[in-house]
Amino acid sequence: MKTNWQNLIIKNFDEASFRYNKGATLQIPIAKLLALECSRRNIPNGLWVDLGSGTGFLANELERLNQNQTVTRIDSSAKMLEHHPSDSETILFDLNSGLPEWIAPPQLIASSFVLHWLNKPEERLKEWFTALAPGGWLAIAIPVEGSFPEWHKAANKADAPCTAMSFPSKDSILGVIKGENIQFQKIEIFTQESHSVTSLLKTFVQIGGHSSPRPSLTLTEWRKLEKAWEISHKSNLYKMTWFIQILIVQK
Repeated sequence: MKTNWQNLIIKNFDEASFRYNKGATLQIPIAKLLALECSRRNIPNGLWVDLGSGTGFLANELERLNQNQTVTRIDSSAKMLEHHPSDSETILFDLNSGLPEWIAPPQLIASSFVLHWLNKPEERLKEWFTALAPGGWLAIAIPVEGSFPEWHKAANKADAPCTAMSFPSKDSILGVIKGENIQFQKIEIFTQESHSVTSLLKTFVQIGGHSSPRPSLTLTEWRKLEKAWEISHKSNLYKMTWFIQILIVQK
């Protein structure tokens, strides 16, 4: 049974589906990077799946780099799946409920910017790894703890609540997989910039990623946060920095 929080996440992504591609300025390069790392591995043909595929950035790129391989696209947002090519195999499925049943286990499970939206992400990651075929591959990209230092610093300075989403730590993600199975891991750092804090944070709304279990700020708190958010002396812009864990493992 879905919680109100899970329903809100799906609702927001449904509503953002038509504008998602325009606003996904971070998700697109990460999907390309993850697909490129996969292309450098000898991943057997068979069932390849993109979990939480959104509008299809990662699946499309995987297929582009592997011309003889199709990717099954799985997402809990029906509206997001409508944006995939008409000949794609799509499955509407809530990943908090586990994984779909397949005739044969996947040779590749790939997922970008999804795991942190799920309940108990470390348990989901373990579940995905277990579901692989022997010798199969798992490739994920996930924001981790330490992201948004500018936001956290401003909230602390303003004595206002920080409504930024909490992410799993790098260690908690890596701790799920035995060291000998990890073939590649790296933290990619991306910084977004804008002329205002408002436009910086509106990017979350544009892609449907603004769900938060925490109460919204009052107008007074919001004004204090804006005032406390430091401007970069170098660019004279407001910044927001992401730490993205890239992880490639083989079973």
